[in-house]
Amino acid sequence: MDSEEGTQQPQLVLAHKLFLLTHPDVNDLDKVRLREEVLEAVVSNDMAPLFETLVSKGVFSLNLEVLDPMRVKNADELKKLDEKIADAEENLGESEVREAHLAKSLFYIRIGDKGKALEQLKVTEKKTVAVGQKMDLVFYTLQMGLFDLDFDLISKCIDKAKKLFEKGGDWERKNRLKVYEGLFCMSTRNFKKAADLFLDSISTFTTYELFPYDTFIFYTVLTSIITLDRVSLKQKVVDAPEILTVIGKIPYLSEFMNSLYDCQYKSFFSAFAGLMEHIKLDRYLQPHFRYYMREVRTVVYSQFLESYKSVTIEAMAKAFGVSEDFIDLELSRFIAAGKLHCKIDKVAGVLETNRPDAKNALYQATIKQGDFLLNRIQKLSRVIDL
Repeated sequence: MDSEEGTQQPQLVLAHKLFLLTHPDVNDLDKVRLREEVLEAVVSNDMAPLFETLVSKGVFSLNLEVLDPMRVKNADELKKLDEKIADAEENLGESEVREAHLAKSLFYIRIGDKGKALEQLKVTEKKTVAVGQKMDLVFYTLQMGLFDLDFDLISKCIDKAKKLFEKGGDWERKNRLKVYEGLFCMSTRNFKKAADLFLDSISTFTTYELFPYDTFIFYTVLTSIITLDRVSLKQKVVDAPEILTVIGKIPYLSEFMNSLYDCQYKSFFSAFAGLMEHIKLDRYLQPHFRYYMREVRTVVYSQFLESYKSVTIEAMAKAFGVSEDFIDLELSRFIAAGKLHCKIDKVAGVLETNRPDAKNALYQATIKQGDFLLNRIQKLSRVIDL
């Protein structure tokens, strides 16, 4: 891969700017600046196909003075690449032929021509023998999928990469794939698997082409908080030295995590409000903004209620620094959705918890499954007797 340590792929930086450019919460002045930056990136990389796509989406107006020079440069560079491939096939070895085809693939990726890039990567793969080099081609394809969040392409690439690793492959690429898969899981709302994959990659993170290490820690903490129990959260996140070294650089995240674990609910809500602005402006998390807000509130309300058999609404409202009406409305929604195991005594102003008995539930499930199995055996025995 051609990303240096700490350097994000330019195409993914551009994708984030394009996301912000269409975001309703970004002010007009920032959008003017973003539009200029996007146009500069497109022109400097001669991204004629991407420019045409952005024109069709209404991001830019058609400007032939901008588009035509890019088309000419693309045609000239493509001609040189084809000549290089022809020369390698006639005069050089298999390795040089592969490198020439790879250069053409990277050219299509750079100018934003996804269709031709995928076709050329398939041609390059046929010229590739080493598993590691085939994996690099998969990573290039994954990055294209992440550019426009093509989840079907990403899913197929991850499956393909796993099959390649069955034939071999080094640990560095395997660890990088975990981050790619974790990002895919997070983007498709599988936060539990995303957290597990991110936590496995904390000490071996090298996937700087996707995002900086700070952003990786941001995703790791967010996904872990709504999926891990308190003991696991303490061991894997709260006390993790890799997280502690950078969490202070990310606004609100340290307070968000520690106030939840330390049961400082008023501070938690304050940090939570600040953190929501960051989640809104993240192109991977923004589609799941409302879902994530609900899940975090479920975790924090459950944690508070776990300490009590009954507690007044007034006491809970005071602990969270909100009004009693707010708590009443919030909890009634979560109780109705089956997210919280408690009931509200509106007359007495009291919350009564009715936590399910895990052992009793397991016993009942075992009995039910046993009855089902016995019924199936009896039916089978009657068939055999006939």
